[in-house]
Amino acid sequence: MTPNSKATQEFVPIKEIRDGVIILKDGGLRGVLMASSINLSLKSADEQEATLSQFQSFLNSLEFSVQIVIQSRKYDVKPYILSLEGLLKDQTEPLLKIQTREYIQYIRKLTEEINIMTKTFYVVVSYSPSVISNSSVSGPLSGFLSKNKGGQNEKELDFEEKRSQLEQRIGVVQQGLNRCGVRSQQLGSAEVVELFYKIFNPGDSSVGMTAGIQVE
Repeated sequence: MTPNSKATQEFVPIKEIRDGVIILKDGGLRGVLMASSINLSLKSADEQEATLSQFQSFLNSLEFSVQIVIQSRKYDVKPYILSLEGLLKDQTEPLLKIQTREYIQYIRKLTEEINIMTKTFYVVVSYSPSVISNSSVSGPLSGFLSKNKGGQNEKELDFEEKRSQLEQRIGVVQQGLNRCGVRSQQLGSAEVVELFYKIFNPGDSSVGMTAGIQVE
């Protein structure tokens, strides 16, 4: 492991990513929803007020914390230009060939003069279970906890219970967003890794693995 990757691993508080669930080093769980956007400027005044009121009610109804993340990145037009060049190559109509070539030149010039940005919206749902130490428990329960401590089945059961609680919260958030007119979809493991890779490598449009994070 290189010094840079080691520093990144120490900085990121993530233990592993499993079944789309982010497991933190402190035992907490996080789920990430990718959400659609709403252009309020295209709505009437009454529609704007209704949407904002519904969103306010949604936030006030939550009994747990959520985090809204907006990722703004420069739009990569290279794939689009390559597809246009493919159409240009296959085009047999002279007039359409000229128009396609001029359009490609226009897009290239436009992207050189203006940074075209794309925004993606995420909602992070958290679940941090309370930690109960064996020393604070007395009686028969203490012996039960001691006997099962460290067992693989016990760890798996603990994860499933925590994930069930997290999924319930994710469902609440999705229902609330849907009432506001916002569609949402939970990210899978590969999509979560891609998200973190883009965060830590803002200048790289390719997809790669984030150093030090175990993925299942």
